[in-house]
Amino acid sequence: MKFKPVLRFARDAVINIAIPFAIYTFLQPRFGDVDALIAASAPPILWSLAEFIRAKTVDALSLIVLLGIGLSLAAYFGGGSVRFLQLREKLVTILIALGFLGSALIGRPIMYEVIRAFLARNQDPELARLEMIKNQDAFRRSMTIMTLVWGFGLLGDGLLSIALVFVLPIRIYLVVNPILGYATIGLLTVWNVLYGRQRRRVREAAEKSAKANQVGAPNPLGAMADADTIRSAA
Repeated sequence: MKFKPVLRFARDAVINIAIPFAIYTFLQPRFGDVDALIAASAPPILWSLAEFIRAKTVDALSLIVLLGIGLSLAAYFGGGSVRFLQLREKLVTILIALGFLGSALIGRPIMYEVIRAFLARNQDPELARLEMIKNQDAFRRSMTIMTLVWGFGLLGDGLLSIALVFVLPIRIYLVVNPILGYATIGLLTVWNVLYGRQRRRVREAAEKSAKANQVGAPNPLGAMADADTIRSAA
C-alpha cells in the first residue's frame, strides 16, 4: 500500500513530536521544566517498548531499540537539571554511534546484522543471497563502509543536538531535535540504498565478466586432442 509509509511517518511524528510538545507545554507552568520534560519523554519511550514487544524477535534491530530504551530511562530518572537531562538523553545517540564505529574497528561491522535482521523480519528472499556472500572480502568492505558512515552520521547528529541544547528554548528543542533525528536517519537510509545498489552493480558486472572469461578461455585438453588428430592425419 503506497500510503502506508506516509501513515507510519505521521504516526511517529505525532508520538515523538506532537504529544511530547503538548505534554511539556501543559505541565511546565505547574510542575517545572524537569518534571514536565520527564513526562514528555514517556510517550516515545513507551512506544519504543511496545514496538520491541510486538516484534517478538531478539535480533540486532530489537537489541538497539532495547539499548536505547534502557539508556533513555537511565538518563531521565537519574536526576539533575533540565539541561543536564537533555544532554544525557542525547548520550544515547552518541553511545549507539560509538557502538557502530567500534564494531567496524574490530572487524565485525554491525550493519550486516542490522540488514540481516531487517530482511529476516520482512521474509525477503534477498536474505539467502546475503548469507551466500557474507564472507566475501568485497561484501565485508561494503558493510564496514556502511557501518562507519552510519556511526559518524549518528555521532554528528548527537553532537549537533547537544549544541542545540545550549541555543534553543526547551519547547523549540522538543520539536527540532526529533526532526533532526528523522532527517539524519532518512539521509543515511537513502545513502545506504544508493551505495548498496552501486556496489551490487559492480559485483554483478564482475561476476558476468568472470563467467565470460571462463566461457571464452581455451580448453587445454581440447587443444591437445586437436593436435593429436592433426598428427594422426599427417
